[in-house]
Amino acid sequence: MLDVGKWPVFALLSPEELRLVRQACVFGTAANEALYVTVTDEVFALGTNCTGCLGLGDMQSTIESRRIDILCGKKIVSLSCGTGPHVVIATADGEVYAWGHNGYSQLGNGTTNHGLTPALVSTNLINKRVTEVACGSHHTIALTSEGEVFAWGYNNSGQVGSGSTANQPTPRRVSSCLQNKVVVNIACGQLCSMAVLDNGEVTYGWGYNCNGQLGLGNNSNQQTPCRIAALQGVNIVQVVCGYAHTLALTDEGFVYAWGANSYGQLGTGSKCNQALPTLLSVDRERMVEVAACHTSHTSAAKSQSGQVLMWGHCRGQAVTLPHVTHFSSTDDVFACFATPAVTWRLLTVDGDDYLTVAQSLKREFDSPEISDLKFLVDGKCIYVHKALLKIRCEHFRALLNETDETAIEVSQFSYLVYRAFLEYLYTDTISLHPEDAVGLLDLATYYRETRLKRLCQETIKRGISEDNAITLLSAAVKYEARDLEEFCFKFCVNHLTAVTQTQAFADMDHDLLKNFISKASRYGAFKN
Repeated sequence: MLDVGKWPVFALLSPEELRLVRQACVFGTAANEALYVTVTDEVFALGTNCTGCLGLGDMQSTIESRRIDILCGKKIVSLSCGTGPHVVIATADGEVYAWGHNGYSQLGNGTTNHGLTPALVSTNLINKRVTEVACGSHHTIALTSEGEVFAWGYNNSGQVGSGSTANQPTPRRVSSCLQNKVVVNIACGQLCSMAVLDNGEVTYGWGYNCNGQLGLGNNSNQQTPCRIAALQGVNIVQVVCGYAHTLALTDEGFVYAWGANSYGQLGTGSKCNQALPTLLSVDRERMVEVAACHTSHTSAAKSQSGQVLMWGHCRGQAVTLPHVTHFSSTDDVFACFATPAVTWRLLTVDGDDYLTVAQSLKREFDSPEISDLKFLVDGKCIYVHKALLKIRCEHFRALLNETDETAIEVSQFSYLVYRAFLEYLYTDTISLHPEDAVGLLDLATYYRETRLKRLCQETIKRGISEDNAITLLSAAVKYEARDLEEFCFKFCVNHLTAVTQTQAFADMDHDLLKNFISKASRYGAFKN
């Protein structure tokens, strides 16, 4: 559970105030400015208020929280801060608001006047739904729901991707190589920008490159997006930027790093810069998240089992190899070890003492104390509540209306799968390894649980690898999970050489193999 109290700027908030925090962001050159959103969608700010970056209408510092009225009820979905600092947010409605330092037009309003209150960024964004924003030192980029990228602000190194080095006063679409392509992930270093396309196969970078942070194999600045050729054939699902280095996470859980390395922030074991993506040697399970922030030289990652690793500039020390921490979140790394100790993303905070309805239900799952029904699966008991099962599942509503039994034996599914199914009814989430999720996909298909089927597919997607890709593809075909089938097929084609050497491929069903080869051929997989 995330604790915003780890950030000193929140030290003067009372326990009652801290319990109401739902989202938070810490920023500024000394991590002494903060914004937070309460459970009632009110937005507050506190701190030194440099250049009016708190959005309060003045430049007065405050150690007590003050409300930003214009943002209350807006439902912030993305937030990023520059070095000036300037602050940019995207709301659930797709609107963009910006305020703070504006010496280079990074607020996108066409002027260089500092913004003391949040103002809607509208030029060229009318009828556009922005889903994500990212700030460099003094420039801003935004991603729309249609996969377009807009950029504005400081452009001395080409970081707005316009083809020149003139500052960009209002949002301008980044086209060039990104024209007619769909971007799904964006990030900013101090003076550079990165974008990942929807198929994950292509990553682009532009802007400052003197430390090799664009991953192009050279140190030349780029004024328009340039494809990272060294990552061809590697599917990227997340990219993040530090001050002058970049981390990328692949669909198989591998981490690539490139750029500046004077503090060991690439995790290669040395302090030598790398102008090309370098695969980190992490002898542990797959990574599911990488973390970096353009204000620091610190890097972090989280593994599938929940281990958090950190490296780079860690509280004054240069840690050149990933180091396992006791933290449960990459956010904690930046709270305790980064300089300055700012947040690398918008924090989402769970309540501590107060339990929501969902949390209460989760706590009572498989608890015999007040349950009125138990399932017997593989000789083990799972304790549940009839009323909840009737509410949540049509299958159980029909079944339990016809019986007064207090114990029901199940033989069609394994204990692991059936327990995961029942737990899903209590929590709306599933926690299974991809191979086990195939069994749950079978159950979801049998019980006609559409949403559970979709969640199983997402779990399988996150856990796909060269070794299990054919097995998962076969399952997707068997259970008529079309979206998952397409995803697994593309993964197999993108990793064709390795996949065809697995035992699963050798044991592949004849008809499925025939269809796979035919479709892969049409896809161009066998062209020289």
